[in-house]
Amino acid sequence: MDTLLSHLPEIALASALAWGSGLRLYAALFALGLAGWFGWIVLPPHLAVLAHPLVLSASGFMAVVEFGADKLPWLDSLWDMVHTFIRIPAGAALAAAVFGDGAAALAAAILGGTLAAGTHLAKAGGRAVINTSPEPFTNWSASFTEDAVVLGGLWLAIARPLAFLILLLALIVVSLALVAWVKGRMRSRGS
Repeated sequence: MDTLLSHLPEIALASALAWGSGLRLYAALFALGLAGWFGWIVLPPHLAVLAHPLVLSASGFMAVVEFGADKLPWLDSLWDMVHTFIRIPAGAALAAAVFGDGAAALAAAILGGTLAAGTHLAKAGGRAVINTSPEPFTNWSASFTEDAVVLGGLWLAIARPLAFLILLLALIVVSLALVAWVKGRMRSRGS
């Protein structure tokens, strides 16, 4: 138990990166890299490259593209479909990078990939349903909420690791409920 508690900040950061990757990969990369570049946080050695100006430029550019793509319902669905193959491995790799090498990194990759997959699939499924609405405000509200939640989640994971992990557990429960809701909604439309 003491070992687990002593690694709580790393567990929270790895979880936040995996979870954030499932929602807003590039915003998570850019925000964490920017925080490291400004010296607001000390990045784990294997993530220090996120603060490099070249990586910041690339992740910042992609964060802006993703921000825009996510606001248009038809483009959002296409973006989510393509990013199914990007967000999940990125979440696994980022979670592993928090721990560096060895068994802890491999375990983090397995769990991080699973968390990124679950988050991404819940997001994509929920947004597919929202995108059927003819008005844009529901889509925009969901999108802006996702933007804020990822940035807030990263901050909370760094500032208050235990609080973040408790909230993440609650979000996992909500995500599972959302998946069940989407599945039920799809069944009712098919009947």
